[in-house]
Amino acid sequence: MKKETSARTTDPRFVVKKSGPGKGQGLYAVAAIKKGDFILEYVGKKIPTSLADTLATRYLFEIDSDWTIDGSERSNQARYINHSCDPNCEVYIEKGRIMIYAIKNISAGGELSYDYGEEYFDEFLKPVGCRCASKKCREPAKE
Repeated sequence: MKKETSARTTDPRFVVKKSGPGKGQGLYAVAAIKKGDFILEYVGKKIPTSLADTLATRYLFEIDSDWTIDGSERSNQARYINHSCDPNCEVYIEKGRIMIYAIKNISAGGELSYDYGEEYFDEFLKPVGCRCASKKCREPAKE
C-alpha cells in the first residue's frame, strides 16, 4: 500500500472547512479518494521531543523518542485532519517523514480522519469526551 512519494503539503484535492460540533475545522475531499492513495505529508518544524514535551500546542507529531514535528503552521494542510476512532486514513513514519494514506475509499465531500493514538486520546480527548461521532467511538462526548 505505501509507496515512496515526494513531499506534498497542500493539495487541490482537499479543502479546509468547518467540521462537526466541537471540532473546529476539518479537511475534506473535493473529489473521491481511493483506498491506498497518498494523502499528504504532515510537515512543520523539526524540534527535539524533549522541547516538544514543554510546549502547549496540540499540533505536535512525534517521529521518535528524539524528534517531533511541530505542525502548527497553517500552511500544513494535514494539521486539519481530525481524529476518529474509526478513521479513513492512517499515518506512517517513512524515513523520518510523516506520511498519510487513505485506508478506505473516501467519497467527494467526505472528511478525512486518522486515529491520534492512545497517548493523545487519553490526555486531550478522554477528559472532555471524543467528538468523532463514530459508532466505534472509545469515549463519546457527554452532551
